[in-house]
Amino acid sequence: MRATLDPHESSLIWGRLLSGAVSVAPYDGAVADDLTVFDVVGGRPFFDALVDRFYEGVAGDPVLRGMYPEDLTESKAHLAGFLAQYWGGGSAEYSDQRGHPRLRMRHVPFVIGPAERDAWFHHMTTAVRAAGLDADIEERMVEYFTMSANHLVNAPDERAPDRPRIPVDPTGPDQDGREGA
Repeated sequence: MRATLDPHESSLIWGRLLSGAVSVAPYDGAVADDLTVFDVVGGRPFFDALVDRFYEGVAGDPVLRGMYPEDLTESKAHLAGFLAQYWGGGSAEYSDQRGHPRLRMRHVPFVIGPAERDAWFHHMTTAVRAAGLDADIEERMVEYFTMSANHLVNAPDERAPDRPRIPVDPTGPDQDGREGA
């Protein structure tokens, strides 16, 4: 089990990251020297707080709220566990408890169109940006959530066929080849 870094250790790691002594590898949670994004952000408490901020937005969102159970406790635990594991959180606790993440399969029962994707993405990126992360780590997380949000769409909205997908690169084409902002 990984120990949570104290503020001094965290500031040393951030100094090494910012100086270029180590770098963050995209999407696998690895930072370098056996450190992960999970380690650098402070471990599971960071992901619990991130998920709490995300669900604060979901709780009042008319597009998303009906997709979740009345009591959000289990949903929060599942999402925080998944994210902690994804970003390098030591053990495979999430997978041990829930099996392979299979994100698309787990979301098939829900109609996820552009409106749902956009609302989810808004609340998640708001939660990430409120965390006060280093710009590189924040960018990696937003890139991951961009990919995830687009990947889970299972019901294209025929009422808005020209509505663009969230571009992976906001200045380049989205996954359908349409130009971004």
